[in-house]
Amino acid sequence: MAAIKRVIPLGVNYGISLTKLQGINNVAINVPAASLLVNRSQCKADGYNFKFYSSFSSKSYAHNKFHYRQISQLVKSNNKRAFLVDTLALVHRFEAQGVPSKQAEAITSAITESDLVQEANHSKFKSQVQSSQAIIGDSMESHISLLQHKTEKLRNDIEKVRSELRYEIDKLTAGQRLDLNLERGFIRDELAKQNTETSNLTNKLDREIHALRAQLEAGKYEVIKYCIGTLVSISAVGLAVLRLYA
Repeated sequence: MAAIKRVIPLGVNYGISLTKLQGINNVAINVPAASLLVNRSQCKADGYNFKFYSSFSSKSYAHNKFHYRQISQLVKSNNKRAFLVDTLALVHRFEAQGVPSKQAEAITSAITESDLVQEANHSKFKSQVQSSQAIIGDSMESHISLLQHKTEKLRNDIEKVRSELRYEIDKLTAGQRLDLNLERGFIRDELAKQNTETSNLTNKLDREIHALRAQLEAGKYEVIKYCIGTLVSISAVGLAVLRLYA
């Protein structure tokens, strides 16, 4: 278990380093053809599954020494493979640069632990962001629902005010129409009354004119009668005078 704990950060860091150097999302470490998988263990840390494989190195066998290359495979909780690392190769690279074996292992372990902490912090931050997004989403949904409720209430109030205005306008229009009808009827009655009075005056004037005309005709007859009587009287007086002097 101590060896496994020591190899976990080394393998993961090497995989992360290879991923950063090669710029590939999924990195696979090619194991030599002579290598043979002989051991397998699995452990979990911070939501990740770490699978370890030990392979027999043919190169080490040539030097009559058995070395077990620890290959760690980082697998996410959803069982999707992230990358495959070879921690022993990373240690050997440090040793090739003149770094002692213990220091190389310590450096690899420290770098790997740092990357693991960074990955854990990233996962924690991602979880917090998702939680915040969920909270914000719920808040936005609640706010939108409240706005929709207020909008619906405002729409109902507007419809109510519109109905009241329409009722008042109809009422005022009906009152004005009634007043106009009453005024029209009153004016019609007044006109009919005026027409009746005018007709009565016209008839009265016609009767008076006819009466005056009849009086004029009667006076004319009287004048003619008086004129005839006067002429007859004058003629009789003239004849009488002529007889006296004859």
